[in-house]
Parts: sequence; C-alpha cells; structure tokens
Amino acid sequence: MQRPARLGSGLFADCPELIGTPFSYTREEEIYGEGEDAEFVYKVIVGAVRTHKVLGDGRRLITGFHLPGGLFGFEQGEHHRDTAEALSDTRVLIFRRRQIERAAAQRAEVACQLWGMAANGLRHAQDHMLLLGRRSALERVAAFLLDVDARLGGTGTFDLPMTRRDIADYLGLTIETVSRTVSQLEGERALQRSGTRTVALQRARLQRMVED
Repeated sequence: MQRPARLGSGLFADCPELIGTPFSYTREEEIYGEGEDAEFVYKVIVGAVRTHKVLGDGRRLITGFHLPGGLFGFEQGEHHRDTAEALSDTRVLIFRRRQIERAAAQRAEVACQLWGMAANGLRHAQDHMLLLGRRSALERVAAFLLDVDARLGGTGTFDLPMTRRDIADYLGLTIETVSRTVSQLEGERALQRSGTRTVALQRARLQRMVED
C-alpha cells in the first residue's frame, strides 16, 4: 500500500495535518466523472490532467488543464461539475475535502491560500473568456502556449502534454485551425517543433502577437 504524503513544498507546506495519498493514473484514465460526489481534492505531482464537460449536442468543452503543482477537484457544491481525465501517465496526491476545509477553518494561513487559489482561478476564467471572445486564432494559440510555458517553469522549451484536439476544444477552434496556426507560428519563427510534442518558444515574438 502506498504511504500517505504531505501536500508538499509550496501549497500548505506548513500544515502537517494535511496528509494525502499518492495515486497513479494511466493515459486517458478517468479520475472522476461529472455528477460524482466531490469527496476528494487532487494535486498533480507528475503528468497532466484535463477537465471537461460534454454539451447537450455532444460537443466537448475543456474547462481546464492541470499541470504539476496544480490543485483540482475542489468544488463549491457537493458534486463535481465536470469530468477529470489523465492526459498522460499521471501521479497525484489525493486529499479528503473535509480535511482541507477543517484546516482552513482552524488556520488563517490555509484559508488565505485557498482564497488566493480561488481568486487566481476566477482571474484565469475571466482571461479565458476574453481570449475566446476577442482574440483571433493566432492570438489564442500564442497566448495558450505562453500560459503553458509559464505554468511549466517558463524555460521556453517543453513537451505539450495535450493533443491538438484538446487545444482546439479548449480554445474554441477546429483541429485544422490549430494545426494551421501552429504551422504559421513556426513559419514566422515564433516557435520551433521537435518531434510530435516538444516546442521551443520565441517568447518575445509570441508576446508581441498577443499584445498587438
């Protein structure tokens, strides 16, 4: 049996009562489904997770990507509003939601960190709405790549954990449009591809595209 682990450095690092259980998921494996009880909260250690909803007409709407260090599954209500799936072989720490809520009620620093997470999530959601409503395909893809780079450490070179279909469903584009846009960015020397998933960004060029 896997040994419990603390939430780790960074988030809630000084809260020893928050003990999580490591668990691994394989690529495309479901972590939880829409409508299931939101009993647990998850932190990504290795890999990546996508959350999505399926609309009434069958279309898939990706609501977020969760990368190493990210917390997901913390709902306002008692049930999950979307489905979470591993994008690749992924390892997480699983925590009981009531455990975190109890710690937040007893310790101001935990409550402040949760408030900060909620505020960041709201800001990201607002930025995403503006991206979808006001930006061209080129601007959407450029902004997305910059965001993923920042969340993966900001080195400028990384392996995209998501497929082009995932990116398309997140940005409200078609797969063909994403493919053409990535090729356009490569032609303008804003990025360089190596293999199927590795990209090296020219961040200054991408940033100018987003700002313009």
